[in-house]
Amino acid sequence: QAPTPRPQPAARQTAARAGWLQHVRGDLVGGFTAAMLTIPISMGYGLLALSALGDAYVPHAILAGLYAPVIGCIVAVLLGASTTMVYSPRSIVTFLIGTIVLHSFARSSAPFLQTADGSVLLVLSFLLVFLAGLFQALFGAFRLGTLVKYIPAPVFVGFQNAAAILIFFSQVDTLLGFRQHVPVFSIPSEFAQIQPLTLIVGLVTIALIMKGARLIPVVPPSILGLIGGIAVYYLFALLGFSGQLGPVVGSIPFAWPNPHYLMEFGTLVTNPQFVEIMPMLLTSALSLAIVASLDAVLCARLIESDSGNRVQSNGELVRLGAGNMVAACFGGIANGINLGSSFANHRAGARTPLSLLTLAAVILLAILALAPQVAILPRVVMAAMLTVVAIQLVDRWTLQLIGKLLKLEFSNIQSMLLDLLVILVVTVVAVAMNIVFAVIIGVAVTILFFLFRMSKSVIRRAYRCDTVHSRKMREPKHMHILSVHGSKIMVLELEGPIFFGTAENLASYIESALHQDTSYVVFDLKRVNEIDSTGAKIILQMHDRMTRDGKHLLLTSLENTRIADFLKDMGVTTALTRSRLFHDTDRAIEWAEDHLILSQLGDAESGVEFPFSQLDVFANMAEPELAVVKSTLSRRTYRRGEVIFREGDESKELYIIAKGSASARLRLPGTDRATRLITFSSGTVFGELALLDQEARSATVEADEDLVCYVLAHSSFETLTRHDPAIAIKLLTNLGRELSSRLRRANRTIYQLAS
Repeated sequence: QAPTPRPQPAARQTAARAGWLQHVRGDLVGGFTAAMLTIPISMGYGLLALSALGDAYVPHAILAGLYAPVIGCIVAVLLGASTTMVYSPRSIVTFLIGTIVLHSFARSSAPFLQTADGSVLLVLSFLLVFLAGLFQALFGAFRLGTLVKYIPAPVFVGFQNAAAILIFFSQVDTLLGFRQHVPVFSIPSEFAQIQPLTLIVGLVTIALIMKGARLIPVVPPSILGLIGGIAVYYLFALLGFSGQLGPVVGSIPFAWPNPHYLMEFGTLVTNPQFVEIMPMLLTSALSLAIVASLDAVLCARLIESDSGNRVQSNGELVRLGAGNMVAACFGGIANGINLGSSFANHRAGARTPLSLLTLAAVILLAILALAPQVAILPRVVMAAMLTVVAIQLVDRWTLQLIGKLLKLEFSNIQSMLLDLLVILVVTVVAVAMNIVFAVIIGVAVTILFFLFRMSKSVIRRAYRCDTVHSRKMREPKHMHILSVHGSKIMVLELEGPIFFGTAENLASYIESALHQDTSYVVFDLKRVNEIDSTGAKIILQMHDRMTRDGKHLLLTSLENTRIADFLKDMGVTTALTRSRLFHDTDRAIEWAEDHLILSQLGDAESGVEFPFSQLDVFANMAEPELAVVKSTLSRRTYRRGEVIFREGDESKELYIIAKGSASARLRLPGTDRATRLITFSSGTVFGELALLDQEARSATVEADEDLVCYVLAHSSFETLTRHDPAIAIKLLTNLGRELSSRLRRANRTIYQLAS
């Protein structure tokens, strides 16, 4: 079947237009609904962003807040947005703009800015938005959208809480009706200057916004609060209390939007004194872009989960950045992705970008038609709306952490306290000093805490092999050696990264262990996810130290090919040689056990067939009985790699190993691989279960080396049972003791590992 051809650009455009036509009604309704929510809050955000410039620039601030969503949505659609997300000012982003305008522009110590009038600061504010948009677009173009989200959550939460606190305090003067700014701590001494009626208007507005959904569900809370606040304000005015009420917005010099600020950017940049503020401006713009990008990525993810439409983070950053650049040229503040308006747009039926164009058209018509009405809007109502934004901006996670801490409901108090400390540091620094500096401090503190957490021991579990043994079954004499001297074998299960922060602690642990009669150290690397050059060098140093002392370092579970390749490049695998690298920990323990046994016995027994009379399965038998048993056995030899029996075979023989070793393996379901269950060495038996229960073989047994076995067939066992029952009973008793020993050994191993 031929592949389906990709739609050509013209075909895609035709399909898009057809989709728009299918959802015209929903898009129109959704766009209008979202616009009604966006208009009042955007005006408030405009005031918040540019309030530091003074009352004379309140009309410009109102227009800046309203122009932003108009330009942002149009640019997004022109750049190919296929979403119903609303691009309009966001509280976090707007607050940061207002903070920079206040501290870096209006209160700057730079001579150029100290002598500049308000119009220059206004142009500089829009240039800040333009440069931040440029950085945002570059983030998206260079695909850095996925990296922005790695700013730690406690840092962003602290920044968010600081924004909530500062937004609230910035509106206190207007809410209380003060004619001029009064510091928060000076309010008690200026109590007589408070305008009670102005405060009542603000409180009514706040109450209607926060509780309006319960009173009149069909009206959006922000619209209800706006209308209710205006009504109460002018009711007091009609009753003759105009002198006891705060001011209104004032006349707005409305004109059709035009990019005249672009020319003013050029004039400002060419000013010789501009050079002295350029570093500050670029740093501020970069900080604004980072915060705005992080906020946009997080909001896009939330909208994606609500609408089910896939969002490309990098593409959204390009559209947002370009939209903010254009909006700045028209005199607008920066946009983000507005959650409330976006949800309302989609739930009202919007499905295509036509809803964004509808929103832009509605806001533009509102500016044109309602400019006189906006002029008489009470400032206290706008302040109340921003106060609600501040209240809703307080992070719920922070409150939950504090609540759990007060109720002593926590499982990991250290992690909780570290998160709260980062949140507190960022919040306090942002409120007391500078928001950009707070973000930098927060990231630095989080990195330090991260390194502290990661620098904890990488040792997940440590145990010695006097109680935990390999799966290789050995004769009693060898098992006794392991029970006495097995503690010389130490296994370390490592996890996490072995890097400069953890490698030294690991080396110190090994150094201490080597003073406790340790001859073999096994590193289980199964759970290690990263090793840096420092970690690799530490491993090499430990290997060299142990080799000089006649001791051995073994590595296992190098399943991560990236880590295996890195250790090879660093010379670790070459230094240890392949004889010290093992597929799993069990094989490494078996190698150490073999080496330990040989070191205790010497190699005199190596390659010698196990004496028949000393086989544990024939214990407590006299010479005549041994002769009878031997006559019933057949002697067989197997070459290395030869299969003795396979899983599922019906053979029922008992095998007694006189020389060599063999391993039982079980095939893994659905794969061609097999896992080792156990290894039998000389002097041990296997296959006894089939002899006793006459069931099919449960595993495959293969010779690991040249093998010599004594084999007891089931028919011979039955003959022995009939003619020499006493000997058969002794044989069964010895087999029962062997099975009991294996079970006890397994119990000890499980207990040791579990504890």
